[in-house]
Amino acid sequence: MANVFVVEDNDGLRETIASYLGLDEHTVSCFARLAGVEDAVRMQQPDLMILDVMLPDGDGFAFARRLRRHSRVPIVFLTARTSESDRITGFEVGGDDYVVKPFSNKELMLRVRALLRRTAHAADDNPALAGAWVIDADGGHELELDIDRHQVRHDGAAVTVTAAEWKILGYLTDNAGIVVSRERLLGVCLDYLADGSERTIDTHIKNIRIKLGKVPWVETVRGFGYRFIGRTRDA
Repeated sequence: MANVFVVEDNDGLRETIASYLGLDEHTVSCFARLAGVEDAVRMQQPDLMILDVMLPDGDGFAFARRLRRHSRVPIVFLTARTSESDRITGFEVGGDDYVVKPFSNKELMLRVRALLRRTAHAADDNPALAGAWVIDADGGHELELDIDRHQVRHDGAAVTVTAAEWKILGYLTDNAGIVVSRERLLGVCLDYLADGSERTIDTHIKNIRIKLGKVPWVETVRGFGYRFIGRTRDA
């Protein structure tokens, strides 16, 4: 099964989560603080990370932002911070899901399964993207989605995207020129209606735009959703 990192300073909670993950036959590595986690990610390349936000030696949001510079590991934030602004921050720094304490262990496991499923089957869920595609925009810019390598390149430069961003970008490019509603993106790309609802999609789109620079690949159609405006051709 999957290799999962659990970063949580509460000993009892950390052990409980590890036990539930073990029931799904996952390999679990536990950490009580942030020290050593980044190096472990580089060495072990985990399939998913459950990350507390308030840790003894640092802030989980800041750590995730730093980690995103070199890793696409899916991140589930686990925190007592419940405000909408905190949830939005979690997605803005690269989180793929956000679970508020106290929580149901069964629900957490379902969210882990859903996130692992959409990460593992991203290529299968976008059958039209059978290889590397290049999307042309005005001005000669190019965006390449390489399904075989699970990589995104913009004008030749590698772009690090999260699992959710990869799925959303793939679906939009697969439906280039068509307006796709936020509700559709939630259902198809996130597998479930996340707590953040449509604001979650807006945050992911914002992050995608930042990563793709000033080229307006994704257009907002007010009152309806989003449209990818590039022209697609086989690479």
